Amino acid sequence: MSVHDQAVAAVLSQLALAADGAVLGIGLAYVAIRSILKFTATTSALRKIDNAPSVQPSDLRSLLSSCNTEGKGNTCTGGSTNQSNGDGGKLVIVRGCVEAKSAVEGQGMILRGNTSNILVSQESREKGVILQRTQTYIYNEWRGFFGWTADLRSIFARSWKDQETSTIRTVPFVLVEAGRPQSGYVIVNMEGSSHPLPLTTVYHHLKPISASPYTFLQALFGHEYPVGLLDVEKILLLGKNITAVGICSLRNGSPEIKSCKDLPYFLSDLTKDQIMADLAFKTKVLLLSGVVFGSLAIGILGYAILRNWNRWKDWRQQRRAQQNNSASNDVSPQIAADEETGDIPDGELCVICLMRRRRSAFIPCGHMVCCQRCALSVEREISPKCPVCRQTIRNSVRIYDS
Repeated sequence: MSVHDQAVAAVLSQLALAADGAVLGIGLAYVAIRSILKFTATTSALRKIDNAPSVQPSDLRSLLSSCNTEGKGNTCTGGSTNQSNGDGGKLVIVRGCVEAKSAVEGQGMILRGNTSNILVSQESREKGVILQRTQTYIYNEWRGFFGWTADLRSIFARSWKDQETSTIRTVPFVLVEAGRPQSGYVIVNMEGSSHPLPLTTVYHHLKPISASPYTFLQALFGHEYPVGLLDVEKILLLGKNITAVGICSLRNGSPEIKSCKDLPYFLSDLTKDQIMADLAFKTKVLLLSGVVFGSLAIGILGYAILRNWNRWKDWRQQRRAQQNNSASNDVSPQIAADEETGDIPDGELCVICLMRRRRSAFIPCGHMVCCQRCALSVEREISPKCPVCRQTIRNSVRIYDS
């Protein structure tokens, strides 16, 4: 575990155990609520994908045309399996091969020899329609001889550094039917999509960074410095079979599919059955985690509330006892003067101070051998005991002469 992770774990553990675990209980309750909300969203997505038709790119044009002619206005009808949006689109699942849009000619004809308007990997020379390049800096974990401030600095300073830079390039592309590229296509609209992409890693290389004189000073004073650069290239290859799950509509006479924000998938390597199996497993995990974390949160919060309630009651009792002691300690000036200056026989002197008259009796032993002030000082000890019989006492009572 790095210094940054250790510092964060120490701070989080102390924060979580604060207030007898109340902060931890609130955190678990938040996780449980998030799990239940994700369970609801995943269940809804599973139901939508189950009701969505799975078609080939060649069937989309006829499906969307019938949907527009049979529906009223721009709404698609035809039962519970037809789901549409406001602009005449319909939720469908399309399985096809990736081709560049520049390869489309006229009525869905594919020019197999056309390689214009495609992306080429700089290292592997693979061709595709989406190219993502990521460079990640790897930092050392040594604190150095003067790195006593590294824990505090690592919590805040690490986020200020640009550890990773990522660039992504895309070109217009379509999905065609595998084995029958001339039968039809669907244009993939990537605008506004934040879903994960089924990219293939074509280049992965770790480059060491040469040390400099400044690096020695950084290591000496515990400052982190980069020791390596990880360069990764991922690409969506031409001819790759993928599944598109989204809203499909006719745009300028051509079918076009775009992502749906309510669904966790847009472009995927999985088939419809595999997507449904994955979502069904996630719903079970989310439901179980919601129940488990919710039960733990209720138990921890209940324990924290009970402990703090008992502490508050003990504090109130101690406060009342202090008030009662202070009230009983307020002796009238005349009585105090009598105790200090009166003619007191030797048998009635306090056994502790040997100056004032015996006025307080201890409970439960009943010995009256101390003045009121010394009795109160005995009461305030950690383990109060009678100075005569050494029995543990609870409190004392002021005795007045009749």
